[in-house]
Amino acid sequence: MATTTTENSTGRGGGRTAHTQLPVIAASSLAGTAVEWYDFFLYGTASALVFNELFFPASDPMVGTLLAFATYAVGFLARPVGAAVFGHYGDRKGRRATLIASLLLMGVSTFLIALLPTYDTIGVAAPVLLVVCRLVQGFALGGEWGGAVLLVSEHGDSTRRAFWASWPNVGPPLGNLMAAGVLALLGAVMSPDAFLSWGWRIAFGLSALLVVIGLWLRLYVAETPLFQAERAERTTSAPLGAVVRGHWRQILLGAATRFGENAGFYLFSLFVITYVTKVLHLGDSVGLTAVITGQAVAVVTIPLFAMLADRIGRRPIYLAASAATIVWAFVFFALLDTRNTAAIVVAVAVGLLIFAAYSSVIGAFFSELFPTAVRYSGTSLAYNLASVLAGSLAPIVAIALHRWSGTGYAISAYLALMGLVSLVATLISKETRSVDLADVGSR
Repeated sequence: MATTTTENSTGRGGGRTAHTQLPVIAASSLAGTAVEWYDFFLYGTASALVFNELFFPASDPMVGTLLAFATYAVGFLARPVGAAVFGHYGDRKGRRATLIASLLLMGVSTFLIALLPTYDTIGVAAPVLLVVCRLVQGFALGGEWGGAVLLVSEHGDSTRRAFWASWPNVGPPLGNLMAAGVLALLGAVMSPDAFLSWGWRIAFGLSALLVVIGLWLRLYVAETPLFQAERAERTTSAPLGAVVRGHWRQILLGAATRFGENAGFYLFSLFVITYVTKVLHLGDSVGLTAVITGQAVAVVTIPLFAMLADRIGRRPIYLAASAATIVWAFVFFALLDTRNTAAIVVAVAVGLLIFAAYSSVIGAFFSELFPTAVRYSGTSLAYNLASVLAGSLAPIVAIALHRWSGTGYAISAYLALMGLVSLVATLISKETRSVDLADVGSR
């Protein structure tokens, strides 16, 4: 169980204290992940609403959107690189310092997007600069999740590890909720022309303020006891190589369990906006309202599912969520195609409820797969490998499938396949609820 004592946060006698209480540490991890995912998802939402017109003009609106999502995927390709680099330093130098660096890098790149000139101003240089910023975003995000989860899970309370480790996973839906909410608010108070011209830049500029808040919270939390104990022994000098050589099965298994969760999340929360506006020809507010509602459902239910996972285990939650993904993949598009706002909201809300079930156990499960010396590298690589293979491709595959088939049911089959991958991977995996993190890899 975490203690309630405090220690100097910097080791330099600065007079400030580093918190070791789990609620404070969980809040710090949540704040940081929410800020970083706000930045990352803001780009994704803007790809569907803004970038396709301002940076990738095309006669076919869906082609412009496809190009915008292609740069969105570029950010995912940079994530494994960020996972490798930040994972190395996180295992060598510490979880806390590495997380501060990733947050700063994400904030700067997002703020720069707010200042970028458009295609009409500087031509092809505009999308090139946008891609560069996106690469930096992806690189920074690659090191975020693993460290945020470990900052909580390695502080103790093994009986409620899933609950505490779930709080960083609230960051993605909360960040997406903030991104969609800010864009919806700006769209509501501004004319469409003003929003397209300069209003969207406000949302990206707000990142600077959010980063300051996230940094303030992260600067005053303590390094994890497990890392401090491992650093004293220093069992490996090259954690990345060690985790790939010795734990590649865990990396692949962990990544596979996320396929249904990750592909579903980006279809339920991102592609749905494109589908509603470009295919169903409904207003932007319909898709944004559905996403905001669904993200709110996920924010509330992730900790609740995590409490259940601490009682019954990780595998039952994973299995139920994977089976639900396979079924809901087909119900989802049936509801969307009704063009009824209430049905669309229900479709997205239930989809993100399924995501919440997945997400409630990922933090604890991934932490329980790897020993302390390579845990940051292992969790980051597994998490971001799934993001590349499932999440980054989901919107692109969805658009391509719809253009080929003319129906959403081809996308349903794709999502059901992703759920099946997660189902099989979960059946292969072992229950880890009773694992002692200090003993992982020792036997």
